[in-house]
Amino acid sequence: MQLTLHTLSDEEKRIIDAEAVRILEEVGISFPSDMALSALESGGAKVDRDKGLAYIPRELVTKALAAAPKEVFFGARDGDWDFTIPGAKSIYNLDGCGVYALDYGAERRRDAVLQDVANAAKVFDAIPLGNLVWPPISPSDVPQGPRSIVSTVTCYRNSSKHIQDEVKTRAEVPYMVEIAGILAGGKDRIRERNMYSVTYCTVAPLTHDREMLEATMDLSRYGAPINIYPMPASGTTGPASLFYNVAVGVAEALSAVALFESYSPGCPLVMGSAIGSVNAKTGAFLEGMPETVLQLCASKEMADYYGLPTIIAGCISDAKVPGIQASIEKMLTSLPLAMLGTDVIQGMGMLESSMTLSLEQLIIDGEIAQLNTRMRAGIDVSPEKNLFDDIKAVGPGGHFLKQKSTRRLFRSDEFYNSEMLDRGTYEEWLGSGGRELTDIAHERVEKILSEEQRLPMDRDDEKAILEIVEEAKAKL
Repeated sequence: MQLTLHTLSDEEKRIIDAEAVRILEEVGISFPSDMALSALESGGAKVDRDKGLAYIPRELVTKALAAAPKEVFFGARDGDWDFTIPGAKSIYNLDGCGVYALDYGAERRRDAVLQDVANAAKVFDAIPLGNLVWPPISPSDVPQGPRSIVSTVTCYRNSSKHIQDEVKTRAEVPYMVEIAGILAGGKDRIRERNMYSVTYCTVAPLTHDREMLEATMDLSRYGAPINIYPMPASGTTGPASLFYNVAVGVAEALSAVALFESYSPGCPLVMGSAIGSVNAKTGAFLEGMPETVLQLCASKEMADYYGLPTIIAGCISDAKVPGIQASIEKMLTSLPLAMLGTDVIQGMGMLESSMTLSLEQLIIDGEIAQLNTRMRAGIDVSPEKNLFDDIKAVGPGGHFLKQKSTRRLFRSDEFYNSEMLDRGTYEEWLGSGGRELTDIAHERVEKILSEEQRLPMDRDDEKAILEIVEEAKAKL
């Protein structure tokens, strides 16, 4: 018995699909790029070059979806961390592009720096359900031009897992291709290993950014997986109706699917979403709201409707520091997505609507991920769990502590035994120092950061990649 969830009925999915395509056909999508408009026009879209709009028909959407692979492989420096989505269970990702960091115990946040990227990657490397690293913050001590390249390489040097980032300009692409080729063991193996992927954010409402668009188009020629990531916020950059805000996000995602599959047929795509809500008083983007997770769940189910794998924002919070609010909101915004079978849940370690990194929160979020996984697994009713013979042996009024099955199952995945959450008596808790969860998380962070890198990068590869970074710093 697996614990599952459904947000939309089949009829509701058809309604959202119909409205999304209606937007594509009648309102159009802004593509401020001749390169993109030409690709769409060749695929069958009606193009207004004066306005920079493409009107995308149902036929092009259907053709593009048919061309997109239904499974996407992600390679890692440590092959044991390779993964393919859809998979058997939800895995987790660091979210990207925050600007602040919290030091443990600090009352104030500070501007994030490159060392925060390194620390986050190293701590994330120890998270059992974390498979995919997006540099979580934009380091203020690195110039804007080479910032993405420097952050990505910093993650490769401090984590053996798959790295994902953004390419913001076409000038970045050759450098990332060179780096991906080194890590893959040669440029001819880039497609085979898929060591690097990108997040591609549409601009709500119904718009694409020219520089990021063209850069991602360039990269699509090398087979890099692309996570399409619409982010309309209900009431500001999207309509206040949750239903229609989801439709807008779906339309944006489908417009990107149509473009990339028209330009590079068969390129691996993921249908993501970071759709959100807003503070009605200020217009600020909010992530920890029930309305946010409802929209995210609906977006995930629409990706299933189209047969595409998913990377969905989740385990997210508007809290400013680790604590009760953060834990409530992160469980609220991750358990439903896990129950839906979301392939990748993206948001670990981030606070303040994904603007602020906390390493302690990253450890706590790893625990939330374990709890979600156990909940999703449900109750096993296989023959091995049928203990009628034990019931017969113990009989009425007995107990089961001495049964071999009890010892065996207590040590199995039938029960999740947390190493972080306190399950003892009050006296035992006091005797161990009366520590809060954030104290335990901080101890783990310090331990991880004090240890040697689990799988250092090959020295020759590292030397070659650092030379590429220095060139990027000089030229970008």
